[in-house]
Amino acid sequence: MDKEKSGKLIVTDAEGKIAGRLASRVAKFLLSGSRVIVLNSEKALISGNKKSILNEQRLSLEIGSIINPKHGPIHPRKPDRILSRMVRGMLPRTKTKGIDAYKRLRVYIGVPSEYSSQARQEIEDAKPKRAKAYYTEVGWVAKEIGWKGTD
Repeated sequence: MDKEKSGKLIVTDAEGKIAGRLASRVAKFLLSGSRVIVLNSEKALISGNKKSILNEQRLSLEIGSIINPKHGPIHPRKPDRILSRMVRGMLPRTKTKGIDAYKRLRVYIGVPSEYSSQARQEIEDAKPKRAKAYYTEVGWVAKEIGWKGTD
């Protein structure tokens, strides 16, 4: 591993970026040893039809435990948790390097005051290729499945 990359802080903005591509790039940065901070998670984009995205999310919310809901899968509804869950899915979370990498990730709704003046790294791969009408914001999806929007 390159010593210059290890422990490096990467601050990126998710506004107007495709969530899946952003998550895969963030996962690569985390596995290389960098600490990654993602801002404006509610403004990340999901590609596809709004109805099909919403139906898919609602179907996944129906999956639960028969015994007790606290045992079952916990479904994220906040945009920051949705995006961090996407990144977690791209990490080897049962291995030590994946667990350590996930601990170096921070995802925020909006921009906290400590990061407002910090320089942000652009992730060119995550920029949308088509018109904005083809995409849905993660914040909208989160509100539709139960996020109140004030957290």
